[in-house]
Amino acid sequence: MQLLRFPCSLRAGLFAMAWICAASALPAAARAQAAVSSAGQASLQIEALTWTELRDRIAQGSTTVLVPIGGTEQSGPHMALGKHNVRVAWLATRIAEKLGKTLVAPVLAYVPEGAIEPPTQHMRYPGTISVPVPVFEATLEAAARSFRRHGFRDVVFLGDHGGYANSMERVATRLNAEFASPRAAPPVPPAQAGFRVHALGEYYRAAQAPYLEALKARGISAEEAGSHAGLADTALMMAIDPALVRNEMLGRPGGTVKDGKDGVAGDPHRASAELGQFGVQRIVDASVAAIRARTAATR
Repeated sequence: MQLLRFPCSLRAGLFAMAWICAASALPAAARAQAAVSSAGQASLQIEALTWTELRDRIAQGSTTVLVPIGGTEQSGPHMALGKHNVRVAWLATRIAEKLGKTLVAPVLAYVPEGAIEPPTQHMRYPGTISVPVPVFEATLEAAARSFRRHGFRDVVFLGDHGGYANSMERVATRLNAEFASPRAAPPVPPAQAGFRVHALGEYYRAAQAPYLEALKARGISAEEAGSHAGLADTALMMAIDPALVRNEMLGRPGGTVKDGKDGVAGDPHRASAELGQFGVQRIVDASVAAIRARTAATR
């Protein structure tokens, strides 16, 4: 899969603007194609639609909505704090394009990242934002209820890191049990019968073992790939938005970081967009297949 590298960063919810910026450096024919792609991408974003446009899209069969869940956290001295947010927004759009009749909700950038006082986990580094687990779960639940009320039949949680996987599962299980009950309240039109919430663990798992195996086949050790902000994590970001990676920091002294003192577990110095493509392809393909299987009964 070949991705274009643009000088403009892709920011959550601003895909159309990024395409326009990139297109300005292209020949006329390519700019025309970029304009078409820009319009197509924007039409997938709920926040880019009017309420009547959204109503009509749902009526025409776009009844699956992806909820991209990122997080604002440190990713070492070489990668921007918004890594998860930009990455999940970009990947959700690619997944929606392949699925068809699927829309993308705004990215949830506020997630549990550890205790605030005293700070734990990523909260030990400036810029990380953390919310309590109950607040996070209540937000997911309210979003799913909102989408159900508006006529969506499948809500899919896409979590870009594993720290809140259990919360996603709890919310999906709780809501599915409630809506399956004959006493589910409030009642909804018949068209919304069979509504389901899906915590798509396949999205996150595709970036783990399958991606690491592809890297291993190309001479990248598990230690180098790392578990956070190492080569695997950094290469994914390079494939999606290289502007969020500080290349001058990749070759820092010391090589592989084992103690995580700088917020890195792994060694990113050989990361490249080409290596990141292997992860991108696996995440998109695995997610599309899983969503098709899960939503077959409600489509």
